[in-house]
Amino acid sequence: MMAASGGEGKKSVVKPVHEVMAMGGQKFDPTVYVPAVSSYYTDARGRMLSLPFNSSTTVFYFNKEAFQKAGLDPDKPPLTWNEVATAAAKLKASGAACAYTTGWQSWVHLENTSAWHNQPFATKGNGFDGLDATLTFNGPFQVRHIGMLADWHKKGWFTYGGRKNEPEAKFFNGECMMLTSSSAAYGHIARNAKFPFAVSALPYHADVKGAPQNTIIGGASLWVMAGKKPEDYKGIARFFTFLSQPELQAEWHQQTGYLPITQAASDLTRKQGFYDKNPGTDVSVRQMTARAPTANSKGIRLGSFVQIRTVIDEELEAVWADKKTPRQALDDAVARGNDLLRKFEKANR
Repeated sequence: MMAASGGEGKKSVVKPVHEVMAMGGQKFDPTVYVPAVSSYYTDARGRMLSLPFNSSTTVFYFNKEAFQKAGLDPDKPPLTWNEVATAAAKLKASGAACAYTTGWQSWVHLENTSAWHNQPFATKGNGFDGLDATLTFNGPFQVRHIGMLADWHKKGWFTYGGRKNEPEAKFFNGECMMLTSSSAAYGHIARNAKFPFAVSALPYHADVKGAPQNTIIGGASLWVMAGKKPEDYKGIARFFTFLSQPELQAEWHQQTGYLPITQAASDLTRKQGFYDKNPGTDVSVRQMTARAPTANSKGIRLGSFVQIRTVIDEELEAVWADKKTPRQALDDAVARGNDLLRKFEKANR
């Protein structure tokens, strides 16, 4: 969609949101949107191209009942990956069939984990600075992290449960005791889990200088297509103003686990006492806003990224099946992904 937003000699198929709001006569201040969210959908000049909506980030869920049974403190979540390893070993020893699983393996363990440790995923500011970016997620840090998970898989501490959000069911049905997945899973887990659980920050490697940095978002934004009538854009502008109201955004955040897209919605949620009544539900907000994003943690903007994620999934599955080493799998994923990037660059330059 970014590539389709026009350029020299190219007709845009989308109408940037900053233009829509101006055409609709709506008051529009892009600074009210949470920077770590809005920056994902801006152009090189900082103008918003689409409206953030169902934005989420990665968090850590754990079964407090299972922690207590294993002799772990249910009020003290593991903050580092070493602490997760200790918890996994104790959970397995206590009889847990699945100590830890993860949803969205590429998003959690390569995209977000790289940003969380201020490590590049690709050149050119992770693709923000040009279509000629190349993938770099096969660096020593990422190889080490995937190697850790491969070791856990062999020890029975980590159970692979699927490429998308399928593993979330393994958590809320009581099969797996720890889960990394989207903050947007909170509502679904809260409705289905028959045990007390808690939400904590994505674990980090304590020996990496500067970690933790900030996580990046998933989800989607609302795009406006070009070529419509002026009155249509006025209606859309009014609708976007409605969607951005603090009261509506606060309710959406509280009911789903998605991020509030404005600071006002986050402040209202806190004022209403939601975070006090539901400890851990502010983790996603704190992860995204604690530090100013860097070039490595602002986000990822790469062509054919859906296909690249599929490549990553295939290569990681080869690791879990013990068919490839972490180094070989990540090298192959980068090579295959770069082929897709070059095809995208050729088609959109």
